[in-house]
Amino acid sequence: MSKPIIFMFSGQGSQYYHMGKELFFQNTVFRRSMLALNDVVYKNVGISIIDEIYNEDKKRSEPFDRLLYTHPAIFMIEYSLARTLIESGVEPDYVLGASLGEVTSAAVAGMISIERTIECLLKRAELIENYCELGGMIAIINNQELYHQAPIFSLNSELAAINYSSHFVISGTRNKLIKIEEYLKDRNILFQTLPVRYGFHSSNIDSMESEYKEFLYKSSFKKAKMSVISCLTSGCITEVSPEFFWDVSRQPICFQKTIVELEKKGQFNYIDVGPSGTLATFVKKIISKDSVSQIHDILTPFSQGIKKIEKLKELFNVTKLS
Repeated sequence: MSKPIIFMFSGQGSQYYHMGKELFFQNTVFRRSMLALNDVVYKNVGISIIDEIYNEDKKRSEPFDRLLYTHPAIFMIEYSLARTLIESGVEPDYVLGASLGEVTSAAVAGMISIERTIECLLKRAELIENYCELGGMIAIINNQELYHQAPIFSLNSELAAINYSSHFVISGTRNKLIKIEEYLKDRNILFQTLPVRYGFHSSNIDSMESEYKEFLYKSSFKKAKMSVISCLTSGCITEVSPEFFWDVSRQPICFQKTIVELEKKGQFNYIDVGPSGTLATFVKKIISKDSVSQIHDILTPFSQGIKKIEKLKELFNVTKLS
């Protein structure tokens, strides 16, 4: 019997200029979906996300961190890639989201309309930019216990995510994160400042909570059409409340715990449907050496998305026939 397929969707920090460019110009399904989603964004705020992502004047290495663009951009790439896989015959048994990826997951599962999903993301970007103090997020490549051992972390940041045993993310205001960066540099501790201007999953964004929840309560949600795995609860969900879209941006991301719980139940085909393949990397670090789960990425800054989709089609066609 074939292993169930899980589509994994990542969040802020996974974006970069020209992500998905190869697919956009060479894959009909991906391009059609991107254009349709871009039209929805344009109708709401009068900007073209596609023009921004594929701006020839921008280098892949340049920071891509304006929320009004990155929020819908990540969703558009992930949703379009999911549609491309599904229409190619690679269909998920589960969808799994982390942070903003939870929003994509809910949309792919049919819990909220595409139009309303984009409206929610644009509203969140607008409110954060209008009400929240500038901040940031830092990924630290070290044992997660470090956060609790050194007071400088808890005094100047909040724990935003645990991705695997030696990779965690902290969040907070910019001036306090600078102190932590200096501490890490002095001790030669590896870290990466993520391309985000605000401290998601921390009190840094609390000032927009009330107005955002008021907006969310005007949205309607449906039961999921497929199994949804949330990194907020580390388990399956079938319905969401309006506050769910707030909680997935405010509460910590429990990615490691979620994968550990999944592996207790069986073996899976994990497919990273995010822009950079980061969740696939995390899963490789989490699962045990004797696990027979398989892990696949598609999009990375080094392209090859089309080739990887063809390999997946070949793999799963064979699997389904066996």
